[in-house]
Amino acid sequence: MNILKLPAVVLLSSVFVFSSSADISVPELTETTNLVMAGNKYVTLLGNQVNLGDEAPDFKVVTESFSPVTLSEFKHKSVLISVVPSLDTGVCSIQTKRFNDEVANLPEDVVMLTISNDLPFAQKRFCKTEKVDNIRVLSDAVWRDFGHNYGLLIKDMGLLTRAIIIIDADGKIAYKELVANISQHPDYETALTKLKSMSQTVKPAESTTNEQSE
Repeated sequence: MNILKLPAVVLLSSVFVFSSSADISVPELTETTNLVMAGNKYVTLLGNQVNLGDEAPDFKVVTESFSPVTLSEFKHKSVLISVVPSLDTGVCSIQTKRFNDEVANLPEDVVMLTISNDLPFAQKRFCKTEKVDNIRVLSDAVWRDFGHNYGLLIKDMGLLTRAIIIIDADGKIAYKELVANISQHPDYETALTKLKSMSQTVKPAESTTNEQSE
């Protein structure tokens, strides 16, 4: 092929793409290799692990219509995040439907989210088919922002590992479960008990403090 005969616009576009690619610097992500297994092998998780008591990192994900949603939108509320690899698998489907059913048993100031790397189209189809309409189902497929900020992205798979994260009304990590094997269920009861106890103890704690100060 004679490059001199190519249209100028094609040549310019090629130069732009090459230059843009060369200028993009992708930051290296922290790797964790000994926390989660797939089958009988450990997987590598990308991103920064969060610990109990840490300030919960903000993140940006999208709805079924690609509208952005950030953690900061739920400020001063308790937030349970149910993280699943893919809604199209059995355990992930059960996990999402279980938390969807539990919303009715929780206080109104509690927010429950499901986050996966499924495309928004697939999430919309799943929610319609399975009648999931109480919990917000969000996608991290666009920016991988949530996975990176919480250390939950599985290297070389592009999926999120199975986990439960609870963030308290002060924006701190109050509960975290990385499920040891991604094929297993999380500890539903412990997570729900923690979430309910957080909501129930806020007001009594404030009353006790006020009484002591008097």
